[in-house]
Amino acid sequence: MTSLMIVVGSVRPGRIGLPIAEWVKSQVEQYAGFDSVDFADLAEINLPFMDEPNHPSKREYTKPHTIAWSERVDAADAFVFVTPEYNHSFSPALKNAFDYLNQEWWRKAVGFVSYGGVSGGSRGVVAFEPAFTTLGLVKTGANVEIPFARTLVNDGVFTPGDKETAILQKMLGELESLTGALKPLRS
Repeated sequence: MTSLMIVVGSVRPGRIGLPIAEWVKSQVEQYAGFDSVDFADLAEINLPFMDEPNHPSKREYTKPHTIAWSERVDAADAFVFVTPEYNHSFSPALKNAFDYLNQEWWRKAVGFVSYGGVSGGSRGVVAFEPAFTTLGLVKTGANVEIPFARTLVNDGVFTPGDKETAILQKMLGELESLTGALKPLRS
């Protein structure tokens, strides 16, 4: 059984990340490579700024929200982070949610659907890379970058072009392959 978690990495009011993530979810549901999909909207999960007294590597969580987040991430075999670029860097909400945990991320595949202005969110992904590679996530080669994404959202619905859809399909194939290759390394 292979589980994919889609993480909505923005919590801002009026965010366009939610409709983009809903498009990703619809594409994943049509793709036959994953047995289950967990749609993790960080706005709904509402993690406070890191409030655990122990280092995440110890896995000695004390807060119910951390324990619940740990269980969800631990159950996932692969991730798609749908994330904006803020000021040439990563989403603070995504980084906070990521930093709550440690071992739960180890040797799992991750793909990015990033969005922003001219760079399509790529600078945010690059800024985040030292953190996610340090905790053992393995990034796909194909990642969706959506420049000027706001122009593709109308009445709360994201309408991608053929390019974004094709790259997402390639990324899902890579996530499936990487998940199979990485699973034995987690034991």
